[in-house]
Amino acid sequence: MRRTGFVVMPGFQVMSFAALTAFEIANLVLDTPFYDLRMLSEGGGLVRSSFGMMIDTMPIHDSRFDTIIVGGELYVQPSSAGLLARLQDASGISRRTASICTGAFVLAEAGLLDGRNATTHWAYARELQAGYPMVRVEMDRIFIADGNVWTSAGMSAGVDLALGMIEEDLGRDMAGKVAKRLVLYQRRSGGQSQHSALLELEPKSDRIQKALIYAKENLAKPLSVADLAQVACLSVRQFTRAVTAETGQSPAKAIEMLRTETARAMMEDGHYPIETVASTTGFNDRERMRRAFLRAFGQPPQAIRRNVQSV
Repeated sequence: MRRTGFVVMPGFQVMSFAALTAFEIANLVLDTPFYDLRMLSEGGGLVRSSFGMMIDTMPIHDSRFDTIIVGGELYVQPSSAGLLARLQDASGISRRTASICTGAFVLAEAGLLDGRNATTHWAYARELQAGYPMVRVEMDRIFIADGNVWTSAGMSAGVDLALGMIEEDLGRDMAGKVAKRLVLYQRRSGGQSQHSALLELEPKSDRIQKALIYAKENLAKPLSVADLAQVACLSVRQFTRAVTAETGQSPAKAIEMLRTETARAMMEDGHYPIETVASTTGFNDRERMRRAFLRAFGQPPQAIRRNVQSV
């Protein structure tokens, strides 16, 4: 089995544990468990979370690990010299070293991110870059694998990082099965933005939210204003007014934002021909999608794919 150690510090944020669930589900799907999950800390014993929950850990130096993952903390604080030294030693003999959210600061302190591309929670990205200029911080990535060092954005992005590791270890189909068990609508690629079009639109009422979720789940369909108004149980005129008032965008612009977000993720994934991306997301032809990408991102789809592949 692949021994996977999850490192916590006093005040750790329990949301980081969501990543461990992905590995746990992979073990359930397989006939023979693949991941041996262990909780680690500098000296072992009980470690208190940010809201007081205690978790038992083993010392980080007690054994060799295939993968070491450093969890995030609610507040960034300096790490002890002992922890940094043990992480440096562990990283030297582990196949992969990773961090979730603000755990990137711990890897940066240990010098493990020097000269590498890395990410963290968007709210701390500028602080990471300012404090560690040798790190190439990409502020809007879900996760990054630079060689054998992986970093992820905050909170739920740890799940995406774990799914990326499962794909590397066990293949794309297994990662998809685990994502389905986790009830994820979309398995995000590492290059995808930390920001969601639905969150950016921020519909206020249940009716408009329902219509936009319907659109997100049915992008390959024409999605006329009349169709969406029917989903929202409003007239076309009422629906148009409500969308504009609640999101600051026209229905057409809101749908284009949803289409370009999904199309960008598919392009960054690298597995889909551009014609498939265009048809799946409802653009239907390459030129229409290209114009939408230029409006949204200032780059054509092929350039976005090349940018991810070059990392």
